[in-house]
Amino acid sequence: MPFDLGDTVRLTADSTDPGGTLTNATGATLTITLPDGTTTSPAVTNPPAQTGKYTVDFLTTQAGRHLVRWVFTGPASAYTDMFDVRPADPPLIMSLADARKHVNATVTTHDEELRGWVEATTKAVEYFVGPVARRTVTETHDRAYARVLALRHIPVISLTTVAAVLTGGTSYAVADLDLDGATGIVRRKDGGLLYGPLRMTYVAGRTIISAHISHAGRIILQHLWRTQGGGMGRPAPGGMDDYAVTEPIPGLGFAIPNRALELLLDDRLPPGVA
Repeated sequence: MPFDLGDTVRLTADSTDPGGTLTNATGATLTITLPDGTTTSPAVTNPPAQTGKYTVDFLTTQAGRHLVRWVFTGPASAYTDMFDVRPADPPLIMSLADARKHVNATVTTHDEELRGWVEATTKAVEYFVGPVARRTVTETHDRAYARVLALRHIPVISLTTVAAVLTGGTSYAVADLDLDGATGIVRRKDGGLLYGPLRMTYVAGRTIISAHISHAGRIILQHLWRTQGGGMGRPAPGGMDDYAVTEPIPGLGFAIPNRALELLLDDRLPPGVA
C-alpha cells in the first residue's frame, strides 16, 4: 500500500551467508533512489540489534516511486525493493469514512486498502465526467495563433497563468481573458488573437460534486471492493443487480457497473475531451 507524504517508512533487509543463515555483515549500505532521480544513503546501524536483521526508518519528502537497494559485504548479499508515496493532495471523490460506511466495513483493518480503491474509483468517475477533485493542470498549446483555445481537462474552475513558451513570445494577463469553465474555452476579451505557443496553467475540477456523481462513485467503489471479498452476496443472474456489468467500457473493461454508468450519462464528456 502507498504511504502518505511525510510518513516514516521502516525499511528492513536480512543479511545471510551463502547457506541462508542470518549473520551480521562487515559492511551494510542502503541506497534509496528518489522519484526525482536523486539518491540518498541513510546511515545503517551495524551491527544491528538482532543478528542479520537490518532496519532503517526513512522520512519521506517526495511523492512517487522509491527504489530501495541494500548491499551487504562480508558475506556478500543484496536485496532490492520499492515503495510508493502518495502526493499530499491525491484526487479523492469521497472520504475514507464515507467509503467505509458504504461498503459496510465495521473495522479499520483494511483502511489502507480501501483508500487505494477510493483513488481507483475517483479515476473511473473522472474518465466519464472529467476532473471531480480540484487539481492544478499545466499544458502547452502549440497553435501559432487562434481566436480561442480549448483547455483539455474540463470543467475548469479558474485560470492561473497563460505564459509564452518561446523567448520573445506574448504572455497574457488572466484578467484580460474570458474563461468558459464548463467547456474550457479561453478567449481574449478584446476579441483579438491568442499568439502561441502558450503554456496554460489552471485549476480543474468541481467546487461542488453533484449527488448523482458522488453516488455513482459509491456504486463503483462497492463493485471494485467485491474483488476483495467485500460483496454482500452473489450478483443476480442476467445483469439485473446494481453492480452488474453487461458490456465492457473501452479503457476500463468491466470496472463500471450499469447503475453507475446510468448516473453519469448526463455529465459524460464529449469525445476527445479529458
